[in-house]
Amino acid sequence: MKVKEPGSSGIPEAVIKERKTIMKKLYEKNEIIFAVLWILAYCIAMTPVKGQFGYGSIWMLLVLVLFAAGITAFVKTNRLTEKYGLSGFPADMKKFLFFIPMFILATGNLWDGFSLSYRGMPLLLATLYMILVGYVEEMIFRGFLFKAMLGNGKTVPAIVVSALTFGIGHIVNLFAGQASFETVIQVIFAISWGFILTMVFYKSGSLIPCIIAHAMVDVFSLYGADNELTDQIYIGVTILVAVLYCIYLGRLKSSTQ
Repeated sequence: MKVKEPGSSGIPEAVIKERKTIMKKLYEKNEIIFAVLWILAYCIAMTPVKGQFGYGSIWMLLVLVLFAAGITAFVKTNRLTEKYGLSGFPADMKKFLFFIPMFILATGNLWDGFSLSYRGMPLLLATLYMILVGYVEEMIFRGFLFKAMLGNGKTVPAIVVSALTFGIGHIVNLFAGQASFETVIQVIFAISWGFILTMVFYKSGSLIPCIIAHAMVDVFSLYGADNELTDQIYIGVTILVAVLYCIYLGRLKSSTQ
């Protein structure tokens, strides 16, 4: 059996370089359009796959792996790791104890007990998928989009747009067969989380805590029981915490200030 050299994909090297060049030129020309195209591509690619196969499918995971690989390759190739907050946690963690409420809130899907959504291999695939969702969605909404708008010196619009776009983006679940009421609730819930994650990223300069918290919310949704009353309480608490948390974070000095 032949083993390919690292990075070998069967695609001519000239083609790979051309694709990288096109992406870089678009990025340098207009970062906002670059971010929006990533978001559109993500929604268009994932919606039909989710509708047909569900979270426990290898196909869902493979499509997401391609997105994660593409994002990672672009960021590393263009040395944008520090810009997008992927260099690590803040050096002085004592200054960033405000991460704690976010991580506590991220356990909300377990507040009504444990109940597996899948079993066996589908559960493993769904778990890996949810972990990667935390990375991919934080990169395109908080990384690409938020940073692009923040670069124009418009802090408040950047925060609002990043949060709203992230939440409204969940409306595509309607096209994947999800009930309309459930989707509306999910959008409101996601918008609340969007504000929390955006503010934490803005104030700390690190996207890693946001990726972890995002992944926790999604992964725990696979392991938590489905109790309507507890779910409503969790959504209400999330909205309330989002308001109070963002007011508090708004008064803190940003790591970039």
